[in-house]
Amino acid sequence: MASVPDAARRPRRDALQNRAGIIAAAHVALAHDPRASVDAIARQAGLSRRALYGHFDDRDALIRELVAEGAQRFNAVAAGIDDPDPRVALARLAARLWREAAHVQVLAAIALDDAHLEETAAALAPLRRAVVRIVREGQDGEVLRTDVAAPTLARLVEETARTVITRVDASSPDAQGLAVRAVLSIAGLSWRETADVLDAHPDLLTGADEAASE
Repeated sequence: MASVPDAARRPRRDALQNRAGIIAAAHVALAHDPRASVDAIARQAGLSRRALYGHFDDRDALIRELVAEGAQRFNAVAAGIDDPDPRVALARLAARLWREAAHVQVLAAIALDDAHLEETAAALAPLRRAVVRIVREGQDGEVLRTDVAAPTLARLVEETARTVITRVDASSPDAQGLAVRAVLSIAGLSWRETADVLDAHPDLLTGADEAASE
């Protein structure tokens, strides 16, 4: 016979497992169909609609949870960027974010659409601060464009990255390279300067930089 403490812990453990299963199922269902309903997500999770509503008030609440989860991963990427050259830092940030988003491109597009952009922006505050910092350092060192104020330029970089993530096919062979080149271009580098940065740091587009840091 289960002890009272064991019996008390079991529902909590089951609830956590169900919640995790719902989130995992939402990833799968929404990747297949960005308009997947609560019913479809519940079926994917092997639960009833009522069971899902026991964890999330509605579909928007579940989407907000996915946005928050993704934002944590993006913020962690930004926290790991420490290159002294702002051009390399910006390129590395763009490359790593692309690799992170490419695995869940549909979900990233949902998080970045107009309906969720405000809450996504709030969740990504650490990432946004990192972009502003890199831009300021680049402007101070005169290696990034200075004709636009740092906050505005950082916003332009964000919007460029957002467009690439939501519009470019992740399966395209040079999708990641396009993301990095687009970001560096809006930041003020010519295509030749961008090529020089990528040639000098071939690890940027291969993921070797991340493997070496593990």
